[in-house]
Amino acid sequence: MDTRLIDAPPAHRAANRAGSPHRLPLIAAACLALAACGGAKDPPGKGQNPTVEVGYVVMQPTTVAITSEFNGRAVAFQSSEVRPQIGGLVQRQLFQEGSQVRAGQPLYQIDPSLYRASVEQAEADLKNARAALKAADLLAQRNKSLVGAQMISRQDYDNAVAAADQARANVAQREAALSTARINLRFATVPAPIDGRIGRSLVTVGALVTPDQAAPLATIQRLDPIYVDVQQSAQQLLTLREQLSSGNVQAGQADARIFLPNGKPYPQPGTLQFSEVLVDETTGTVTLRIRVPNPDATLLPGMFLRARLAQATQASAYRLPQQALVRGPTGDAFVWVVGADNKAVQRPIGADRVDGSDWIVTTGLNPGDKVVTQGIGSLRRDAQVRAVPASTPQKLQSPGAASAKPTKQG
Repeated sequence: MDTRLIDAPPAHRAANRAGSPHRLPLIAAACLALAACGGAKDPPGKGQNPTVEVGYVVMQPTTVAITSEFNGRAVAFQSSEVRPQIGGLVQRQLFQEGSQVRAGQPLYQIDPSLYRASVEQAEADLKNARAALKAADLLAQRNKSLVGAQMISRQDYDNAVAAADQARANVAQREAALSTARINLRFATVPAPIDGRIGRSLVTVGALVTPDQAAPLATIQRLDPIYVDVQQSAQQLLTLREQLSSGNVQAGQADARIFLPNGKPYPQPGTLQFSEVLVDETTGTVTLRIRVPNPDATLLPGMFLRARLAQATQASAYRLPQQALVRGPTGDAFVWVVGADNKAVQRPIGADRVDGSDWIVTTGLNPGDKVVTQGIGSLRRDAQVRAVPASTPQKLQSPGAASAKPTKQG
């Protein structure tokens, strides 16, 4: 035994033991064991690309409507102000306010006394004129025979014929005066000019009315059907016309859906009647008029409404579920497509509008493409996928769940 080891300090003795050639194999074995233990803690499958289960839908081209939403107001189909055509005192009101009236139905009765007297006077004047005509005709006939016998001058005969013609014209004048008097008498009863619902009366019994007064007696509005006037910007109109001229879209039936002020859809569809040919200088918009059935008078004039109008149709477009569309960092739209080798492939698309729950895609898709709609968050470029139809009841797994499965060790 070396006495120098006994006399050396403890630190030196430990260093000499570690450097002993007999202890090196033990230290190496311990290091290998620790390395093996540390390797066993790595999750199985690390460094591999696990298969991701996704749901897909098959894309097929279809024809979709190009729709736009507009704000507008309801306008009565017909509106007429009830006005007097003669003057006088209102004797009676012959309708119930807010009721439905028919064209020609009596609404007001104006005092007819003066107009009845005018009719009687015109009748008497007509009788007088007819009597004078009868005398003038007899005189002309008598003078005709006398002038042939040269018993009177030709001038006397001509004067008799002219007097008969004047009497005949006077009769025509009296007949016209009688017709006018009878018309004025008929105007003493104020009728409804159109069918519709009449509002409140703006005059009371005993009021004096005149033909040239500013205020009407009442207003009648026809509410079935009813118009909805909406405003479309001139820019939108030009864009639509360019699409129609390019042949990419075709003119539609211009059907419209109306939405009430509470947001609920109106059950009756509407139809576009026409669009104005002038642009409003103050708003830069064109007025579109939609005709809507209104049998229950749900829509009232002046009501604020929204209209969804299908002005054209587009063929060879695709309806893409909204959850399938992904936006990149720059805002570009793309989808994940199942490739021929069951690998996930990014496909840029052109989707410019939403219709209901679907994006309308016009570029980037082909018939038969399998677009991923479920499990998108687990996809990476060229990831291996196991695709099933989106309607298949499957529990999609995340990459973490897939990697948690134990792998078989060789």
